[in-house]
Amino acid sequence: MKHDPATLEIIRRRLEGIAEEMQGIMLRSAVSPIVREANDASASIFLPDGTVMAQSVSLPLLLGCLLPAVQRLLKQFPVESMAPGDIFAMNDPYDGGTHIPDLSLMMPVFVDGQVVALAGTIFHHQDMGGLTPGSVPTNATEIFHEGLRLPPLRLGRDGVVDEQILRIIGVNIRTADAFEWDLNAQIAACRAAVTRLQELAARHGAAPLTAMMRELVDRAEAATRAAIRAMPDGRWVYEDALDNDGVVLDQPVPLRVTVTVRDDTITLDFTGTSPQVKGPVNAVPAGVMAGAYFAIRAVTGHDIPNNGGCFRPLAVILPEGSLLNPRAPAAVNARTGTVKLLTNAVLGALAQAMPDRIPAANSGVSVVMALSGRDDNGAAFVVTEALQGGSGGSAERPGVNCVSTDIGNTMNQPAEAMEMDAPVRVHRLAVRRGSGGPGLHPGGCGTIREYEVLKGPLTLTFRGERHFHPARGAAGGGDGRMSEAHVLRADGRREEIRSKLSTVLQTGDRLVMATAGAGGWGTPE
Repeated sequence: MKHDPATLEIIRRRLEGIAEEMQGIMLRSAVSPIVREANDASASIFLPDGTVMAQSVSLPLLLGCLLPAVQRLLKQFPVESMAPGDIFAMNDPYDGGTHIPDLSLMMPVFVDGQVVALAGTIFHHQDMGGLTPGSVPTNATEIFHEGLRLPPLRLGRDGVVDEQILRIIGVNIRTADAFEWDLNAQIAACRAAVTRLQELAARHGAAPLTAMMRELVDRAEAATRAAIRAMPDGRWVYEDALDNDGVVLDQPVPLRVTVTVRDDTITLDFTGTSPQVKGPVNAVPAGVMAGAYFAIRAVTGHDIPNNGGCFRPLAVILPEGSLLNPRAPAAVNARTGTVKLLTNAVLGALAQAMPDRIPAANSGVSVVMALSGRDDNGAAFVVTEALQGGSGGSAERPGVNCVSTDIGNTMNQPAEAMEMDAPVRVHRLAVRRGSGGPGLHPGGCGTIREYEVLKGPLTLTFRGERHFHPARGAAGGGDGRMSEAHVLRADGRREEIRSKLSTVLQTGDRLVMATAGAGGWGTPE
């Protein structure tokens, strides 16, 4: 049965509105700066079989990673075994997760004794244990260095979290109070979705609502396949490289993708990418698929409903034991830079076929900087900042300065928030003028940040990219300027940061970070 298009559009918008409400609840309720200020969380609604139905406008990386997490939770806990008020959670990168700080949480939506939908959230928690505060050690060489892994588990019943599980988590992390508060923000978001979806089912009927949701998925698939058929058939290759793996600092890590478009399907083959590495830049398939999903959505059009039907025409080949499909117990906490690079590589390959539709390379950086220490009362604190670069110039316009691109969508930390949460003074927050690649439409510029430590010691974890390999221009445009960073010690010594670093900062030390610019498009006038 085909439904009225107007009614379908209303249902689609209503579902997207519910996902947005979930997102807003998390951002307003979180205490950790990485979510409260940077918005590092996402929310989605799923059909009972795990097909994503609606997503918040948030981080493509987390939205994509939530999909396999929900599928894994359903495998462990089939809908037939669920009860109203159940809370399910997991974060294990080798069992459906992405990296340890990202906790996925799911609640079922019951109507007339049947599960009609699932509400899911994914949230970057400030600390989950491990070698360094923030759980993103750049020198990790195995997953056991990175924090507490939670397999798929029933976290609570009747809407109440299991206190035994919460106590186990609390004694293994540095900021237990913040974790519990942020966990409640995730749960509150899911509870709101349960209520809203039950209201929607009461208005339209559970069976008709389910039928309309499935029709929306089928329509998205048909529209995506039509968009792919409009592309030229062919096969294109793109290669790039990470600066290093965070442990072996003088060795780049190559990444290669072959993109094949044939009729109404797209295949991404990452054969030729580096084998898994010693450091933590390996990316488990959940993160890789998030980048692949983003690339597909970027080239098929924003007017197609954003649900699981969009991803059915996509096939991805990930050689086992590679950088993008590592074997346990490889370290994986720094996978963001890897996923950003592979996303740019997919788009770079397709740009060879459609140069007027796809911009030059984005900066490809999401510098993650974590500062941690203890306050005057001896309580541990962790403050994380994500620094952005620029977006690539395109056939239509110049790139954008200081923006989180592609699979990222995080905000910067306001200077006032950073100074409130950590004993630092922000001396500079500026556009890095001239860092975008030259061109008819220049690439977007990166950013510069400078912090002074007012009271040490503070542990610094710095995870950068593009210090040795620039973002490439397109259609005759120039490459973007590469990243730079250094620590200026209080005694005048200058220590260069070669892309990744873990160290201790003392009172009076200054940290200066300059992110990469994006590629320019077209020959400069």
